[in-house]
Amino acid sequence: MNTIRQFRKLLYLLIAILTAGAATAQPAKFNLKDLSDAALVKKLPGFSNETAEVNGIRLHYVTGGKGDLVVLLPGWPETWWSFSKIMPVLSQQYKVVSVDIRGMGSSDKPDSGYEKKNMAKDVYELVRKLGYSNAYVIGHDIGAQVAFSFAANYPAATKKLVLLDVPHPDESWFSLPLLPQKGTFSDELDEAHPYLWWFAFHQVKGMPEQILEGRAQLEHEWFFKYLAYDEKAISAFDRAVYAAAYNQKGGVRAGNAWYQAFAQDIVDNNTYGKLDIPVIGIAGPGYGWLNAVLPVRATDWKVVRVEGSGHFVVEERPEATVKYILDFLK
Repeated sequence: MNTIRQFRKLLYLLIAILTAGAATAQPAKFNLKDLSDAALVKKLPGFSNETAEVNGIRLHYVTGGKGDLVVLLPGWPETWWSFSKIMPVLSQQYKVVSVDIRGMGSSDKPDSGYEKKNMAKDVYELVRKLGYSNAYVIGHDIGAQVAFSFAANYPAATKKLVLLDVPHPDESWFSLPLLPQKGTFSDELDEAHPYLWWFAFHQVKGMPEQILEGRAQLEHEWFFKYLAYDEKAISAFDRAVYAAAYNQKGGVRAGNAWYQAFAQDIVDNNTYGKLDIPVIGIAGPGYGWLNAVLPVRATDWKVVRVEGSGHFVVEERPEATVKYILDFLK
């Protein structure tokens, strides 16, 4: 037992040494006040910051426009801001609500409740609190998983479903490789041999927070390079916004909790029947993934590829992505 304790102390000491020179704050040219929701929403005329008490927590969201409700659900490692390039266009025809999902940004970060079924309940209660009986639901990454669960659990409240590059967890995820095949892994994605190592890293409780709390951008920077085809589309300012959000107290822990809930998400997925509502997958490297999953999970589906885009389709190719969305919603 003493040997194990000594090993842990040495491990933490090594981590401290390796990360000692890392920046623990945002880039100097960005003031934290400029990265706040209050400052960000000023860049989107007609939009406002709002909060709502739902399912025992407080959710932050940004809203604008009029008409039928469109709910936008972002993913890791981002916030509601990831949809900022398309929100003004959508708001010309719809009431738009971009949500910081449970554990994200300015929303609450409780110790539990990160199963996508429960997070879908958060969103459902928000929809009802806004005075709507149904909505178009659009999700990216983790948000796509919540969006799918919303449609599966509240079909009458779902007009249409848009999944951006990622499906809901299923049994196949238990077979994801622990090691990459020889010659397939670098700092840029090999679409034929994706290596989702962070799925495992985020399962670990405690250690990721010790390594990354206050320096979440270290992981973010690697991730943006690996999964973005057009890395410059996610600007230094955007990255600072996301780093500021995840560098908040509990930000890394809560983001990891989305991944730690995957096993239960898979159990819940096995109870869902096929979706009868219209579903579209809009994808970059997730094109083949969504094409494999949606025929099994939906009766009325299609998948389109955003050419020249990596994982972050909304930010990398906003014009093409929003056109696919608008055509589908009509």
